[in-house]
Amino acid sequence: MRTPRPTTTALDEQRIPVRAKLAAAWTSLVLLYAYVDILAFYKPGVIKDIEAGVVFEFDISQPLYVLFLTLMAIPIFMSVLSMALPARANRVTNLIVASVQIPFAAFNAVGESWRYFYGLGVALELIVLALILRSAWTWPRTAR
Repeated sequence: MRTPRPTTTALDEQRIPVRAKLAAAWTSLVLLYAYVDILAFYKPGVIKDIEAGVVFEFDISQPLYVLFLTLMAIPIFMSVLSMALPARANRVTNLIVASVQIPFAAFNAVGESWRYFYGLGVALELIVLALILRSAWTWPRTAR
């Protein structure tokens, strides 16, 4: 005798909160930034330039590194803010910050000789930023 088994043709789709989507996307963006920078250390001549006091054609200095840290802190804090801000402020903040991050992401490929590597990095970063913009823009509204 056979015991009837329920059919399992479709997976249960749980709705993911917009806040969680945004926090995950910002975290992914930060990881992409970090891994592109880490892998760039393996390009020939990069370590020599750093030892000579030059990074991305700029002289290494404390103000330059404060700028780099500030630029990276923005998406890092967006991971936290996406979970903590009230919905309306969250939506607006994500739309503004993601829009501002687009030129910053694209700048990383300007003038680079490794077009495929940086092109892929920028393309992936832009995809994540587009997902952030879409998620924030289409944030569900409640009926009044």
